[in-house]
Amino acid sequence: MALGYDGKLFMLAFDHRGSFQHDMFRIVGDPTPEQIEAICDTKRLIFEGALHAVARGADPSATGILVDEQFGSDLPARAREHGLKLAMPVEKSGQHEFDFEYGDDFGVHIERSDPDFSKVLVRYNPEGDPALNQRQSERLKTLSDWLHAHERKFLFELLVPATADQLARVGGDVDRYDKELRPDLMRTTIEILQNDGIEVDVWKIEGVDRRDDVAMLAERARTGNGREAVVCILLGRAGSDDQVDHWLREAAPVEGFIGFAIGRSIWWAALKGFLQQGLSRTQARDQIAGNYLRFIDVYERHSAD
Repeated sequence: MALGYDGKLFMLAFDHRGSFQHDMFRIVGDPTPEQIEAICDTKRLIFEGALHAVARGADPSATGILVDEQFGSDLPARAREHGLKLAMPVEKSGQHEFDFEYGDDFGVHIERSDPDFSKVLVRYNPEGDPALNQRQSERLKTLSDWLHAHERKFLFELLVPATADQLARVGGDVDRYDKELRPDLMRTTIEILQNDGIEVDVWKIEGVDRRDDVAMLAERARTGNGREAVVCILLGRAGSDDQVDHWLREAAPVEGFIGFAIGRSIWWAALKGFLQQGLSRTQARDQIAGNYLRFIDVYERHSAD
């Protein structure tokens, strides 16, 4: 099965699990059955926003959802019924070190849910703990090999958190780290993982401020035999509309970028309004759909720049 993906991909990401419990519902400890159902229902509401966006003109073949098995209830099946792209996480939630949510049974869960993309979120800094990086790389190689042996697509969300030394080099300024150090650290990380035999179809990339850096990352993702069709999408990092808009404008015209995977920036305020401020379900659905469509519009308007 050839590496890469052909087509645009605009993903509404709501595979949050631990953070959803803690930040949205303020749940301490394991959720009760009633709390689980409340979480599942809010995820159904986000999905209703995606369907409403399609009804308002979003291309279903480019519309995707990223949702988890734990709280996703029937949404994977419903996504397939409506012709939407489906991505599902493989990683254990809320961990600084990548590991499998279902241990050695990860393949059973992937085959049962049958997503278009199996997704991991990985925190990896090439100047970080070598032993940690090695452990993560070995697990990721296991997943990469399994996915491609079973003709399945690999979606890799890469985060490069700063080390204490890196922050010190920029005077403790996180914005300076993002601008001055993170882009090249991301490029180095992609190269290291590729050299470790981890083959990715779609890289989910943190936004960077300069188009030259966007192009550098896309080029690195495609460097090497058989990677000509490997692509990148932009993640939102729960940024403000202005910040995410800027990242989209920089990424959209770059060859090798095909869209985005944005979560909280689309649905957080709508869900808070629905749960706490008297916003009706229909109003929340419409707000989610509108936010999603607006980000698509920003991307599409700048894709030919």
